[in-house]
Amino acid sequence: DFLEKLGMQLYKVASFEIVDIPLLERIGKTRKPVIMSRGMATEEEIKLAIRTLKKFGCPAVALLHCVSSYPAQPEQMNLATISDMAKRFNILPGLSDHTLGTAVSVASIPLGAKIIEKHFTMKRSDGGPDAAFSLEPKELKELVQSVRIIEQAIGKPHYGAGKKESENVVFRKSLFTVENIKAGEKFTPKNIRVIRPGYGLPSKYIKKIIGKKSKKNIEKGTPLSWRLLKK
Repeated sequence: DFLEKLGMQLYKVASFEIVDIPLLERIGKTRKPVIMSRGMATEEEIKLAIRTLKKFGCPAVALLHCVSSYPAQPEQMNLATISDMAKRFNILPGLSDHTLGTAVSVASIPLGAKIIEKHFTMKRSDGGPDAAFSLEPKELKELVQSVRIIEQAIGKPHYGAGKKESENVVFRKSLFTVENIKAGEKFTPKNIRVIRPGYGLPSKYIKKIIGKKSKKNIEKGTPLSWRLLKK
């Protein structure tokens, strides 16, 4: 009720409150979005919490994967839970991260995390119950920058040369003549070879070309093409 007087735009439910059903009912009645941490909660407890919020009017729920350990160790995190939550509960997934540093938070992005919660302090040396695993301003800035880079880097599935890669195709190997070849002369392992650059035919065609005859005189160092072969 007090927070409602302050005009809250959304509510955050901590891990320890995910099982407080009367509280969730009251929050749901505000008809505002909720970000909820799931530390220690079972699948059934999560389902009940989400169902309760929505039943009483909550329009949208984001669920943060969380390990209720302070600080949490990387081997405890099971970040694969993030993508599983999104499918299992049909919610916006995220991470509430109590590990030291920023590596775990950054790693959550490729797994689908859309929200990261991290404890913050102006200076760890000031102390406090959460100080040991809280980020200072410079570290928080670095976390945000890293997340933005990862978001750009994820992209979509792609094979073959990208736009920038295309200019480096030249560094691939391909089929070239390594001796002068006369018209009508056969191509052999001695007069053609797989070498750089990539201007000739792909090397996968070498067995098809060996034994075929040259259509014209070819100088040493010429990239092979189909037009140089007799039909």
